[in-house]
Amino acid sequence: MSPLSRRALILSALAAPLLAGCAADPAGPEATGTGAGARPAGGSPGASAPSAGAARPLARSVPVRLLIPAIGVDASVMRLGLAADGSVQVPPIERHDRAGWYVNSPTPGRTGPSVILGHVTVGAYGDGVFRHLDRLRRGDRVGARLENGTTADFTVTEVTAVRKAQFPTERVYGNVDRPELRLITCGGPRTGDGYRDNVIVFAALTSAGER
Repeated sequence: MSPLSRRALILSALAAPLLAGCAADPAGPEATGTGAGARPAGGSPGASAPSAGAARPLARSVPVRLLIPAIGVDASVMRLGLAADGSVQVPPIERHDRAGWYVNSPTPGRTGPSVILGHVTVGAYGDGVFRHLDRLRRGDRVGARLENGTTADFTVTEVTAVRKAQFPTERVYGNVDRPELRLITCGGPRTGDGYRDNVIVFAALTSAGER
């Protein structure tokens, strides 16, 4: 079994509890997603067609910063592993909110789906780093600054929202033949101390450089 196949199987088992701990803001408005019925930009579950604008895969290097100009994100990136219950960790609830790269996914720019998670709200501290993730649109740019000084530039191909109970595991974590990025947060109406949905951004690597 290939490393990508093993990773997909591992992450499949983790998808159900993913972001179950997104912090709700008890004093703030409900987050809204883009709608579970949003049409994908193209491609079948777990696969992406090669694009003429796709860039070559990059050397492995851990992400240290995430830049999304369209929604004003310029945030540091921490590393996330597994929680004690076997679910994917989420960033801590703190004033200076950070995004988190899941260490068992490829680093941004490597072939496969690199996964970065973030909160939509951080309780009493207000908006989370991904509060406006659902405002992204196809064609928006996402930059992942890497430890080696390179910035991997991605272009958004799809933004969608789904019920957490219907999380599209294979579409998010399935093998792909090019470098891609997944940004994931909570969305939709609040349910108790969390949110009903996940907002998912799909993006593909289009260029890279030092900056």
